[in-house]
Amino acid sequence: MTLSEDQIERYSRQIILKDIGGAGQAKLLDATVFILGAGGLGSPAALYLAAAGVGHLVIADSDRVELSNLQRQILHTTCRVGALKVSSAKQAIQAINPEVQVTTFSQRVTETNVESMLASADLVLDGSDNFATRYLLNDACFRLKKKLISAAVLGFEGQIASFHHGVDGKAPCYRCLYPTPPQSAPTCSSAGILGSVVGAVGTLQAAEAVKSLLGIGRNLAGTLLLVNVFDCIFHQVTIPKREGCPACSSPR
Repeated sequence: MTLSEDQIERYSRQIILKDIGGAGQAKLLDATVFILGAGGLGSPAALYLAAAGVGHLVIADSDRVELSNLQRQILHTTCRVGALKVSSAKQAIQAINPEVQVTTFSQRVTETNVESMLASADLVLDGSDNFATRYLLNDACFRLKKKLISAAVLGFEGQIASFHHGVDGKAPCYRCLYPTPPQSAPTCSSAGILGSVVGAVGTLQAAEAVKSLLGIGRNLAGTLLLVNVFDCIFHQVTIPKREGCPACSSPR
């Protein structure tokens, strides 16, 4: 792919990075990333991926914009309260970079539609807010051999992990990390969330996505990064592959 003069100017600060260059920028322009959720995590991830020049973003979210979302979900604005989140997201993304193709799904992701939604994606980002959806996306990515970058936030803390399905048969999956959902899991609506925490973790998802698409840097494959902004602590732990995992250790 030959970059136009406008593209060279737009992405100039990335192109001069020796690990990206013109060839790397062309790869980004040709890439497709699926983002589940146009909320707190999906907002910064989508905006930074669009600004970076990822050519095609596929976004799935069945919700509408609510006033309480605006404290952290920076894709949306006050005047778009009541609109479908995917429609609001598309408007925000194309305002930043009209070159980006945006495909939207305004229905819930289910077992029957998840694989068709993921079909064109080179990489998958999970910004969902419940374990059932995280398991569903993990299992689909494993079947389709798609890399998955998963994140979660609560209060002043967040976490992010990368699962390289299809790259290494020894790689763990999300179910290796959380084999069963907790009996009682607090949510942002019940326990609260600092908006900038979501921004920090979603931005880390975007950075991890760019590295993964380009095959550069050290990635989070097989590890969990824990972020605590209250105490300014970042901690990284290894995720072991769980023997007998129903998702990645059994024939599918």
